[in-house]
Amino acid sequence: MSPVTNGILFSVAYVVVAGGGGGGSTAGGGGGAGGYRCNVVGESSGGGLSAESAFFVRPGTTHTVTVGGGGTGAPGAALGSGTAGSDSVFSSITSDGGGAGAGSDNASTVGGSGGGGSQNTDESIGISGQGFSGGDGRIDAPGGMGGGGGGASATGVTVLTGDNAGNGGDGVSSSITGSAVARGGGGGGGSNKSGRNAGAGGSGGGGAGAGFGTGNATNGTINTGGGGGGSGGETGYGLGGAGGAGGSGVVIVKYPDTITLTIGAGLTSSTSTAGGFKITTFTTGTGTVSF
Repeated sequence: MSPVTNGILFSVAYVVVAGGGGGGSTAGGGGGAGGYRCNVVGESSGGGLSAESAFFVRPGTTHTVTVGGGGTGAPGAALGSGTAGSDSVFSSITSDGGGAGAGSDNASTVGGSGGGGSQNTDESIGISGQGFSGGDGRIDAPGGMGGGGGGASATGVTVLTGDNAGNGGDGVSSSITGSAVARGGGGGGGSNKSGRNAGAGGSGGGGAGAGFGTGNATNGTINTGGGGGGSGGETGYGLGGAGGAGGSGVVIVKYPDTITLTIGAGLTSSTSTAGGFKITTFTTGTGTVSF
């Protein structure tokens, strides 16, 4: 990361993670992780791409920051899909909310990472440079459902192969705050067959799916953009529990410690200083900041 350049422009490193998608119900697919964008040198963005290019800022300029909320899990005793997560924004950088996990016979949705499929539905597609697609569910058979896509990988049930539910895709690790933290894990798929395992949540905040029966799935972890797990169900289309909610996103920026950042109302944040830089982490809200 460059310090102040020519006394005019300076560079800002960022990690921008959107809210994760909610999981589906009644043996639902896992929610997709929120889109993951990063320009920290030597790290990765979501979807297997390298870090984005340097981002230069002129002193005295104002920029929008929004921390996306997680999507809601589908309610229990229903056949519905979850809802997609909300976008996170830093200036011109937008990460798309994670796709919703499918409920039985209800489609998953496209997002930063795609939601997992359920019975008779396929996975949805992730957005290039932000996350991977979800996993497919079983077709016309009880068993496991697809895990939600993650920032670093997607692992889901292949159509007509295997009865265990798909794990959520793993998230991406960043050391922008000084220690390595994974974010952007997909939600695990649910199961509606006795003896068949539910999917685990992906590393980086993905919620676990629920097994056979009427249990509720696990929520994605807040401020990671993790997808919510898909709920369990009973054999066939027997009604099950609720899908897990997606975890909220986060916006993190790193800039020279000679720069003062003025944070407007509506944003919750914290700032630390290390090695000649300030690191500000925004955890909720929307508003403007001025460098």
